[in-house]
Amino acid sequence: MAKGLFGTDPWFAPKKFGYGAGWPCAWQGWLLLLAFIGAAIGLSLFADRLGLVTFVVLLAAITIPFLWLAERHTRGGWRWRG
Repeated sequence: MAKGLFGTDPWFAPKKFGYGAGWPCAWQGWLLLLAFIGAAIGLSLFADRLGLVTFVVLLAAITIPFLWLAERHTRGGWRWRG
């Protein structure tokens, strides 16, 4: 679990079935999720001006840190649950 600036409390609940994180269970998780959604929507508004390659690179640049933080702050970590 992450330490330091972001604390050690979980931000996301684990999924009941499957792999990954479920819904946020703390305000930090909701803030992270809403910021990611806002950034993705904002980026998509300029997709036609950016070009496909630039859009995909920028989308990956916001998705990878989002997934990294979500994984680090999911109660019990990410694993297959069946």
